[in-house]
Amino acid sequence: MKAIVVTDYGTPEVMQYINVDRPTPEPNQVLIRTVATSVNFADVKARYGNKNGVNHPPFIPGLDVAGVIETVGNEIQNLKVGQRVIAFPQNGSYTEYVVANESLTFVIPDGLDFEVAAACPIVSFTAYKLLADVGRLVQGETVLIHAAAGGVGTTASQLAKILGASRVIGTVGNESKAQTALNAGCDHVICYDKNDFSRKVNDITEGRGVDVVLDSVAGSVSEESLNCLAKYGRLVHFGNSSGEIGHFQTKDLHSSCRSVLGFSLGTTRKERPYLLRDTADQVFRYLSDGRLKIKVGHHFKLEDAVEAHRVVEGRNSVGKVLLTVIE
Repeated sequence: MKAIVVTDYGTPEVMQYINVDRPTPEPNQVLIRTVATSVNFADVKARYGNKNGVNHPPFIPGLDVAGVIETVGNEIQNLKVGQRVIAFPQNGSYTEYVVANESLTFVIPDGLDFEVAAACPIVSFTAYKLLADVGRLVQGETVLIHAAAGGVGTTASQLAKILGASRVIGTVGNESKAQTALNAGCDHVICYDKNDFSRKVNDITEGRGVDVVLDSVAGSVSEESLNCLAKYGRLVHFGNSSGEIGHFQTKDLHSSCRSVLGFSLGTTRKERPYLLRDTADQVFRYLSDGRLKIKVGHHFKLEDAVEAHRVVEGRNSVGKVLLTVIE
């Protein structure tokens, strides 16, 4: 079978489209024929060797896949050959066939097309967990979403409203991204490169602050977020795009009953995959009834993964970037 293989750490050109052995599923795994897979910025970081040292060349990149089950292991109970599924595969997704554990494979509802399904796993599963489970969003609360024009940000903006938020405030790195965040459902958008965002947030909320902050930036942005976090508020930290380290003081938390929480979808997939079953059910429901929309902005064939990475790495993508397998 054909696959994209990262042969060394470096620029997109280190990825090669070559023949590799087709994987064989273990008893608790399924073999999936890939229809499409999404390109995530984590794939770019992995290619440079910046993803916690997990992958060492040669390796197949990619975190999620949409496809059709070809073979099931003899311990599989709830899946069968021919089903359309999304999955978080064991060893990369930029390939014609993948294997995935049953616990990380989810049947796509009838009526939901492969394109939307392929675009959804990382951004929608992450956004739902951040808001519903970790951030414990309550009807009528206000949410602040940093990097609101990104994949998780635009998805979280929609889900916050679906889950009952009364107001969603987004921050973006530059003014050119503001409209994307507004289109995704933000009521207000602040450019944090040009403004004291916490002061702006407090102005918008008449000094009360926000109840939930979704923070994938870290560093000074995390620290400043406490300046606009309401009593009993929850700051959920799930990324480190700035490369900086944020510092908090205990006096900023206990008397105000505020919380700083962490979340990683990767850790959850590895340590507690059963927590994602309900997440999948909810996300599929919102996608199927049209309340949640995920924009697919770019399509590439699997063999054109180098160009797809150039688009993502250059921050030139609008919506999700998909790699499709054409037989």
